[in-house]
Amino acid sequence: MRIVFIHPNYHSGGAEIAGNWPPAWVAYLTGSLRAAGFDDIHFIDAMTNHYGPDEIRARLRALRPDVVGTTAITPAIYEAEEVMRIAAEVAPAALRVLGGIHATFMFRQVLTEAPWIDVIVRGEGEEIMVALMQAVRDGRWPQDRRKIKGLAFLDGSEIVSTQAAPTVKNLDGIDPDWSILEWDKYIYVPLGVKVAIPNMARGCPFTCSFCSQWKFWRDYRVRDPIKVVDEIERLVNDHGVGFFILADEEPTINKKKFVEFCQALIDRGLPARVKWGINTRVTDIYRDRDLLKFYRRAGLVHVSLGTEAAAQLKLDLFNKETTVAENKEAVRLLREADIFVEAQFIVGLDNETKETLEETFQMAWDWQPDLANWAMYTPWPFTPLFQEIKDQVEVFDYSKYNFVTPIMKPAALTRGELLDGVMKNYRRFYMRKALFHYPWRGTGFRRRYLLGCLKAFLKAGVGRTFYDLGKAGYWGPQTRNSVDFHFDESRTVAEAQMADWEASADKVRRHKERQAAVRAQMKERAAGRAFQIPPEAATPMACGGGKDQMHEPAE
Repeated sequence: MRIVFIHPNYHSGGAEIAGNWPPAWVAYLTGSLRAAGFDDIHFIDAMTNHYGPDEIRARLRALRPDVVGTTAITPAIYEAEEVMRIAAEVAPAALRVLGGIHATFMFRQVLTEAPWIDVIVRGEGEEIMVALMQAVRDGRWPQDRRKIKGLAFLDGSEIVSTQAAPTVKNLDGIDPDWSILEWDKYIYVPLGVKVAIPNMARGCPFTCSFCSQWKFWRDYRVRDPIKVVDEIERLVNDHGVGFFILADEEPTINKKKFVEFCQALIDRGLPARVKWGINTRVTDIYRDRDLLKFYRRAGLVHVSLGTEAAAQLKLDLFNKETTVAENKEAVRLLREADIFVEAQFIVGLDNETKETLEETFQMAWDWQPDLANWAMYTPWPFTPLFQEIKDQVEVFDYSKYNFVTPIMKPAALTRGELLDGVMKNYRRFYMRKALFHYPWRGTGFRRRYLLGCLKAFLKAGVGRTFYDLGKAGYWGPQTRNSVDFHFDESRTVAEAQMADWEASADKVRRHKERQAAVRAQMKERAAGRAFQIPPEAATPMACGGGKDQMHEPAE
């Protein structure tokens, strides 16, 4: 049975300006499938190779697959649906499988607009995909499809979702097959070396209102640090990887295991051969201030901090559980440890103004991170914050949900003015850094790395790929009133998806009402008990300090 995976050809001018990122999902799925006895697996990286429909069509014809699988983050969903349509045309007998975060939460929308998709894998794919492929191999598909957990599909006109599959509990049992990737094509521009994105943990215990990752992974699980280092050592030895980024939402959550991971890297001499970066929270940097230089010795050179906002009001709205003062201190601590720090700001909410955009720039310059990034707020349709502001969302063209296109229109700005304000921040920040900081501060690796980052920005700027500026027709402040984001206004929310949203919102509302009722009842009972307590028993006592500590009201 021949399985062909395809990574959809989607580009937005965001994170990809730093290089071509290896699609880790295909390595993890392939490793699990090979362990289950499936050996005839092929991969087409349409994104890295910029393959259009004709090239995908030709390659599928040549491969003659029995199964075609792809994945999609939200902005890539239409490209993924097109891959499935091409597969239906070229290999009509092949099973067409879609996975990824967007399809997991929006399967009703996807199956409505792309009914040629045979089945959607909802959630973590390794175990579900193996079960699905075993059913196909054994001739149990489609008759057993309702028995397999974690699927969604069309049965006639009915959209069916089977019981959710459990999360993968034994992460150490997953052995990704990195050999399926074209390693010469995955280069990290700042250092000019091959880059990998391994995974140490899955999940996040925090519930930032704008984020969907904690909902997708559900519970937090971490691998054995030694096994992660084994994997990184193989990436370095077998594929020549010189830089990696841990794919975890927050790899420092489990401090003990993160320290073990760093020590194992040091013990094997890997920091001399490979450098690495992470995304993490301000609070963890604060917590580990005495360990930051140790992390640097382990090869950690780049930390992207989720500072998110320059105003405390926005931090509270995002449920970040941090303060502006803590953000500034975390930046300082990282710079003192000789770790490059990138501050992330989210802009573009309803209350954004020229003044608040200016505030984020002034804050960024005051903090002095090595790098700064202003991301447009993207209202993922499966996050808590979306449910609160969905009445303000006007654009449902998900191909633009990419952190660089202003989906939301602030009350005080046009979308063009918002884009221009963000570009003004970028121009000022990096022009000052280029002239007065990067070439003159530090020597050796620090200088080379920062100049490499500047090179990546300049390359994307000259090519008009940065922030999709070429597609939008932005050439500077003079064009802010003429930019065109090319929203496909025909894109709307499917009735089935809307009904699902409303049912979920109603469920959340009823849950909150029950919570409020219970709290009110407890307060009422507490007030009743307080009324019954005699004055002589009202003296505070230690826990367990006396028989008469609590008096129940008489029946």
